[in-house]
Amino acid sequence: MAYQIVMAGPQDAEDVLCLYREQLGREHCFWNEDYPGPDTIAADLARQGLFVMKDETGRIIAAISVEEDEDVNRLDCWTPALQPGGEFARLAVTPACQNQGLAQRMVAHMLGVLRARGFRSVHILVNRENAKAIRSYAHIGFRVAGECELYQQHFLCYEKALASGAP
Repeated sequence: MAYQIVMAGPQDAEDVLCLYREQLGREHCFWNEDYPGPDTIAADLARQGLFVMKDETGRIIAAISVEEDEDVNRLDCWTPALQPGGEFARLAVTPACQNQGLAQRMVAHMLGVLRARGFRSVHILVNRENAKAIRSYAHIGFRVAGECELYQQHFLCYEKALASGAP
């Protein structure tokens, strides 16, 4: 199956919202009817931070955002020599397409996007109970930089250096 990863546009907002809604109630998903919502999507689009994976029919089957969150940026666990760091957020894959490596493809693509934007590292917060995500991020070279409590959740703070030319 052929997939295309592209920066999302305003025409994709409704489909991305549907993708987010498909995640509600899934194990370790703490999203709700309000978050992430249309305002979150609009903010991601405005800063050119929302990327989607489309299948050969053009249907959105995955999404990820490059976030700008000062609360996360201020955490003291990030390696000073690897700043500035970008942050991934809201990684979602439609349930029918999960367990096919699509999330890892999205992350690999986005590592290149962050490198091109001048970031030296990438950060992502993972709920400490999400064993599947923890295994996935460890497998692709992320390391635990610390832990934090934000947004009524306990997170592991993952960091990965962005060496030029390496995924």
